[in-house]
Amino acid sequence: MSPRRNTFLGLTLIALTATMAQAAPVHVGEVPYVEAPMPFTITAVATLDTPWAIAMMPDGRMLITEKPGRMFIVTPEGKKTPLDNVPKVEFVGQNGLLDVALAPDFASSNEFYITYLQPGDQRGMLVLAKARLVEDATGARLEDFRKIWTQTPPNGGEQPGGVIAFDPDGRHLFLALGDRMTAESAQNPDEARGKILRLNLDGTTPEDNPQFASGGVRAQTWTTGHRNPYGLAFDANGKLWSIEMGPFGGDEVNLIEPGKNYGWPDVSEGDNYDGTPIPRHATRPEFTPPLLYWSPIIAPTGMAFYQGDMFPEWKGSAFVGGLASELLVRLAFDDKGGVTEGNRWSIGGRVRDVAVAADGAIWAIEDTSEGRLWRLSR
Repeated sequence: MSPRRNTFLGLTLIALTATMAQAAPVHVGEVPYVEAPMPFTITAVATLDTPWAIAMMPDGRMLITEKPGRMFIVTPEGKKTPLDNVPKVEFVGQNGLLDVALAPDFASSNEFYITYLQPGDQRGMLVLAKARLVEDATGARLEDFRKIWTQTPPNGGEQPGGVIAFDPDGRHLFLALGDRMTAESAQNPDEARGKILRLNLDGTTPEDNPQFASGGVRAQTWTTGHRNPYGLAFDANGKLWSIEMGPFGGDEVNLIEPGKNYGWPDVSEGDNYDGTPIPRHATRPEFTPPLLYWSPIIAPTGMAFYQGDMFPEWKGSAFVGGLASELLVRLAFDDKGGVTEGNRWSIGGRVRDVAVAADGAIWAIEDTSEGRLWRLSR
């Protein structure tokens, strides 16, 4: 993993002056702050080996991936059932078995999606696959496994992205892709890196995508100019949001709108790791700036919007994990489309993913070889 700036001393929210006819992002900066008291009880119910993603099942259980290449069904009480027939993965650094997302019709089909980095001849290629969950007297396993999308070009470094989201009507799949540590690829329209793609549920290309007539990667591209997006989610109003790791500063919260270019690596709210500056979004009005950015960074991962009843005061908020910062962060949204950081809590570990259960409890996983599965409740 690339070295990251980890001096996250504090919080300030500064609405910067708009320049060059574009709205300025809100900056979460470096001043001392008083951490909010924890309004929840944290219970560790299980441990896993470097867990990466949580998908909440209709019956309250969870599908959880482990980056080395394992999957489990986990009950709210912490009982783990391993899944057989999980594909082999390339597990190194940030790469491995990544996201898991239930198909929109999971309740009737038992189908779900995963992303992972492929080993072997095309090692490091990001794969989007679909499978069916089967449970019987012999155990639990994947059946009808098929790859429905593979990354072009096939190989690459770390910063894979690989996060999945479905639109509210359940007809399309959105896939967030990192730049694979080749920053220039994020602006190359023919490389599936540094992009957010919009696909049909079978991996084919929707005909109403902005560049469908161009074919190839261009036809699948919804937005471009992303560095390392590790959170992607729709809010209750049908808007798509992403969180993205910046370089030396400049982690981002973005409102994702079709056809827009978010600027990486030509602009950023952070700088290069060697200290050389990167132009800011305000200098290039053709690029879409983040609505909020963190500098110093928090290393944001996972994103889940909250509509539960356990914490009614947080309805409409989003919860985001922090790796380097070891934080759980609440994002608050206003009726004008703005976003601010509402709260941050240190919960004792690197938070990799966040999910919300039907009863309103918040679940989170810890990014370590003995990673805890936490339940946050009243």
